[in-house]
Amino acid sequence: MSDNSPTTPGPEPFRVSDENLDDLASTLAKTIAEVRRHGVILDRLGSEPDPVPAVDGQTDGAAEAEAADPEKTEGPASVFIVALGGEEYAVELAALGDWVNHLLLPVYGREISTTRPWCAQWYEHPEAVARLHALWLAWQQLTDTEAGLAGPSTWHRDHLDQTLVHLRAPDGPFAACTTSPARPNHRVLSTPAPEQGEIAA
Repeated sequence: MSDNSPTTPGPEPFRVSDENLDDLASTLAKTIAEVRRHGVILDRLGSEPDPVPAVDGQTDGAAEAEAADPEKTEGPASVFIVALGGEEYAVELAALGDWVNHLLLPVYGREISTTRPWCAQWYEHPEAVARLHALWLAWQQLTDTEAGLAGPSTWHRDHLDQTLVHLRAPDGPFAACTTSPARPNHRVLSTPAPEQGEIAA
């Protein structure tokens, strides 16, 4: 005897429309960066020594100050990438790389020419890293819903346009790098050495 009971259809597959893919990619990049930032903070918290216990009811003044203002002890002293070091820098650079490679370049990476150079190894140019990181921080702030409807326009006008003008200028940080995709080149320009002046007595 065969079973003639109706079969229930399976759930419909979840589909994302093409116009929502950019939003999804930017949200994913933002989430990845936030998770990495939290990972750095958790690593730092896990490696910090235990606080010194109080002796005879006396507490350390520094501990009292930290308890009074807990925000001073959380996270890095600066969000600027050049102020970070070691693993914090590496994590932040990796998150920045995701954003540059998966959002910035596909949307705003125009053709490479002698008047508009670019370097595929941009992460080895300190000025480029600093400027792109600042641009990314502004993007995170100004594309948030709290920035309001004019946030993205402000980001384009005040941050993106200025950054691209400086980075892709003929005398910018990529001046000695790629001018043609067919002839890739990479060279970090040297910066002036600080003068060793005599200290007046």
